[in-house]
Amino acid sequence: MSELVTDTRLLIRPAEPGDVEVLHRFVVELTEAEDFPGEVTSRPADLSSALFGPRPAAEAVVATIDGEPVGFALYYSTYSTVLGRPGIHLDDLYVRPEHRGAGVGRALLAHLAGLAVRRGCGRLEWWVLRTNDPALRFYRRMQARTLDELDVLRLEGADLHALAAGSAS
Repeated sequence: MSELVTDTRLLIRPAEPGDVEVLHRFVVELTEAEDFPGEVTSRPADLSSALFGPRPAAEAVVATIDGEPVGFALYYSTYSTVLGRPGIHLDDLYVRPEHRGAGVGRALLAHLAGLAVRRGCGRLEWWVLRTNDPALRFYRRMQARTLDELDVLRLEGADLHALAAGSAS
């Protein structure tokens, strides 16, 4: 476990175009660490377009310690018709293994919670693999709860294209 990071050493800042290569590397490290099903097919250019293109689809923040990137969070806006308010969906949160246990992950999550409050959001939500016990324990310490009443559903690849073409079986 690494030493607890003091506030003067830890900085959470908005991602910049020059961060794209590091962020992409963090995405790859995250999927490898979680034994995520499937492979990473995105490229740094995809991430750059999503974050900094003419119509950004997401935002990201970078956690640095003494100027070195050690983690990130990537998120995007949602909307709840039930709450009648926007929300934030955290897509990825990652801290390099050598910096875990030092408060970086909590600081990233707290940063997003503060952002959600400032933006008038009704919720901050995210998904986590059921097999990722360390992450589940970490999030539960923040008082996050799992939603047993919902299932995550997905259409992708050929099935997505078939439905879009009107020929889904």
